[in-house]
Amino acid sequence: MTLEETAVEKLLAKGYTVTTAESCTGGLIAATLINVSGVSEIYREGYITYANESKEKLLGVKGETLRNYGAVSEQTAYEMAAGAAKNAGADAALVSTGIAGPSGGTKEKPVGLVYLGCCLRGRITVRREIFHGDRESIRRQAVTAALKLLIAILSEEPDSQVQEGLI
Repeated sequence: MTLEETAVEKLLAKGYTVTTAESCTGGLIAATLINVSGVSEIYREGYITYANESKEKLLGVKGETLRNYGAVSEQTAYEMAAGAAKNAGADAALVSTGIAGPSGGTKEKPVGLVYLGCCLRGRITVRREIFHGDRESIRRQAVTAALKLLIAILSEEPDSQVQEGLI
């Protein structure tokens, strides 16, 4: 079973809906999930928020967050996850923001730096990853890591757990 099939199976089993918000992966997370038959029961919508203005307008990322921390930051990924879940009315949101290269990297934020976020029923987890390779490889690695993050979080949650008011 593929990672995307596992993720969709777990979401279906729990009756959870999902949305995606992507910057550096440009819709690849959504496209990968949508490859799975039956996903239409749970996939709400997707956002490709490559520009900072889109992150603000569509996801509610604060301009102050973008100015203080940048688009590629833990804080931005956190706000993207919260905004995507809220705006889509989804139980889960899976997000990415990063530098796929080949240009755009700095010493502090090198090419391959990606922040992945997952909001599950109000609980938000953000992971910092560094991937290596060309632009396409970095984007594909980010999709794989995002799916693994979602699966791990879904696997940790007891079936009877109810979390309210955490966003």
